[in-house]
This record gives sequence, structure tokens and C-alpha cells, in this order.
Amino acid sequence: MTDAPREHAPSNHRIGPIHLAPGIRPLHGWTFLYAGFISIGLIVFITIGQTYILNEHLNIPTDQQGRLSGDLVFWTEVVALLLFIPAGILIDRIGRRPVYVAGFMLIAATYVLYPLASSADDLFVYRTIYALGVVAIAGALSTVLADYPAERSRGKLVALIGMLNGLGIVFIGQGFGAFPELFTGMGMSGTDAGLYTHLLVAALAVISALVVGFGLKPGVPPSREPQPRVRELLFSGFAQGKNPRILLSYGAAFIARGDQSINATFIVLWGTTVGVGAELTTADAVKQATLMFVITQVAALVAAPFLGPMMDRLNRVTALGVCMALAALGNLSVIFLDNPLGGWAAVPFFILLGIGQMSVFLGGQSLVGQEAPKPKRGSVLAAFNISGALGILLIVLIGGRLFDAVDPRAPFVLVGTINFLLIFASLYVRLKAPGEAPRELERRREEGLGADDDPWIDPAHRQRDGA
Repeated sequence: MTDAPREHAPSNHRIGPIHLAPGIRPLHGWTFLYAGFISIGLIVFITIGQTYILNEHLNIPTDQQGRLSGDLVFWTEVVALLLFIPAGILIDRIGRRPVYVAGFMLIAATYVLYPLASSADDLFVYRTIYALGVVAIAGALSTVLADYPAERSRGKLVALIGMLNGLGIVFIGQGFGAFPELFTGMGMSGTDAGLYTHLLVAALAVISALVVGFGLKPGVPPSREPQPRVRELLFSGFAQGKNPRILLSYGAAFIARGDQSINATFIVLWGTTVGVGAELTTADAVKQATLMFVITQVAALVAAPFLGPMMDRLNRVTALGVCMALAALGNLSVIFLDNPLGGWAAVPFFILLGIGQMSVFLGGQSLVGQEAPKPKRGSVLAAFNISGALGILLIVLIGGRLFDAVDPRAPFVLVGTINFLLIFASLYVRLKAPGEAPRELERRREEGLGADDDPWIDPAHRQRDGA
């Protein structure tokens, strides 16, 4: 047996039980953990802040808010769909770090502008800037998450990042979400309270840009293959879908992002609508509804340490099927929830929603991180994120109308039905193209080998990148 190529040599660097990929140092890893903690919370806070602005700043009638919220998300995803591929090419060409920094700065600009809106039309303009930031952050986050772990620790790092995502959502959502009530209690007007809250969130985004700019590994991961041409990168993400496992991961992204967006958009909106209908103040209704959303995120992060090791032990297609079953259970159980602000009786439903949300995130991210070839990883992750954007676009667009016209529970039932269908897709891929278990796959990669008996591996990567 020949010596393994240098880039495939096992790394001695680790963070606790998580082994890092060759060339990734603990500083890079710790910086990424911070980025994982703060990124999704900064993105998701838009739904909490927007609910406040719709009610307090713009005085939008509650029976129009579901559709307007869905339309704003729809517009965001339309812009994102146009930009994920260019962002993926930039990530593969200039590196993960500068794209990540740009994303945080664009999110900061969004939070400065959002409370200055004088009409719903202004929100659509500001959502364009927000979409640019989401594309940059989501693309960089997914790609770094694929880059940094050794294969034996991929599930653990994905689970840890999922936990940190949840903690960040709780920290930013619950912490900053409480500021409007705090500021109004100090004598500020409702609109000033919304303004200062959003400015604080913008400041956090700027600080995060500085941390990531100094701490992440510069450049792109080394590869023995020549850099693909831009034209090849433009189409490579979709071309890699000929691998059924990558195609399945795209399906998982479709519903994972839709699941997360449904929770972020409609839990707070549903609870706020019920609270305002019960004659609570807007600030108090948002606070109580946010608590239910926080319970969902806490359940997600508590579930992550149990789900991550499963990803590293089971075949990852099998693991994805289990994750889809958990998500279907969580979303479909909401059929039996009458009042989201119903105290302890409502809590189990939000716990199940959180477990399901974390499950589909971990399952899809672990599978695509395993399968994406290194030189085209940014482009494959761009296609993965495009699938997620399509999921948000279609599910939230339909869900917003179902929320207003049918029932506030309808968006969750829609997502649960798609989860259920993907259980069968996972079973099909497991039978037809199961791939290898994580340990065996890592052994091959450390030896510089690919899965020679797997017809879905690109022959160009068999002896070079281990595909």
C-alpha cells in the first residue's frame, strides 16, 4: 500500500471528541463554533422583529399578516434562488471567509433599515438586502461545516453546530426579543423600542463579522485536482445529483429549510395572533409567542447530542430515514394542538416540533457533507441551499395562505406530509445506492481511495479526493 497523499493524512487536531480535517486548526474550529452559534439566530430574528414591526410600526391588520409574512419570505427566497449559485462559485474561488464576513455585514444593514420602514413595500426592498446576507451566510456555513470535520466526527460536528444554532436562536430570540418590552417599560414609545432593539442586533452582526474575519481559515481547501472552471462550477452542483445520495440530500434540504422557516414564521405569528385576539398588548403577545418558539429551539438543541452519534454509527441514508420519521411525527402532531399559548398542555407539541426540525437538519447536512466532492463542494452546497430555498419559497408561500384561509395548523401539516413521503425516498435509496458506513468511508479517504465499487462516484475523484 502506498503512502496516503498529504491532504488525506489523519489530523491530530481536535476539539474535545471532534476530530478535525487535515489543515484545520483548533482556532479555526472554535471560530466556526462561534459562527454556528450566532449565524442562524441572526437570520431567524427577522421573524420576531418583523412581527413586532407589522403590529407596532405599521399597524397591519392581524388577518392580513399571515399572507404578508408568507409573501415576504417568498420574495426573499426568489432573490436567494438567483444568488446561491454565484455565491457557491465565489466560495469555491475566493474562499469561505470573505463571503461569510460579507453576509454578516449585509444582515447588519438589514436590521438598521427594517425599523425605518414606513410601509409594507419598504419591507420588500429591505428583504432583498436580507436575502443577500442569508445566501452568503447559509452558503459559507454549509460549506465550512462540510470542510472542517474528519469523516468519523462529521455527525458529531453537525450535531454540535445544530445545537449551537438552537442556542443562538434562543439567545438572540429570547434575549433581544425581550428588549421592546424592556424599553417601553422605561418610557420609550413602541416604535423607538423597535428601532433600538434592531440596532442592537445589527451591532451584534458587525461584531460577528470581525470575529469570523480574523478566526476562520483563509483560502480554499487544498486539492490535488486542478480548480474547476467557472462554467463547470456553474452546473456541477446539479450535475452531482446523478448520485442518488446527493439527490436525496437535496430533497432533505427542501424540507429542512421549509420546516425551520415554518417554525420561525408561523409559531410566533400564530401565538401573537391568538394573544392579540385575547386582548394582550402586542409586546406581551410577541413575548409569549416567542417563548413557545424558544421551547421548540431548546428541544432541538437537547435532541442534537443524541442524534449526532447516530449519524456517525448508521449508514447516513438510513439515519436520514429515521430523521424524516421524527420530523413527520412532530409536524403532524400539531393537528391536536388548539391553543399555542395553552401553557404546559402545549409544550409537548413544541418539543416534538423542535426534535423534528433538528432531525431533518442533521440528516441532510451529514449526508451532503459526506458525498460532496471537495473541489466542487461550494457549488454542491449551493445546489443544496437552492433546494432549501425552493422549500421555503413553496412551503411558506402556500403555508401563509393556508394559515389565513384554512387554519394556523395547516402549514405544519403540509410539512409533515412531505416528511412522510421522504421516508419512502430514503428507503428506496438505501436499497438501491446505500453507500458506505462513515468509518469505512473515512478509512478509504485517509488512504486516498474512493469507493471503487460505487457506480455513483465521479471517476475523476476515485483515487484523488475519495469523492
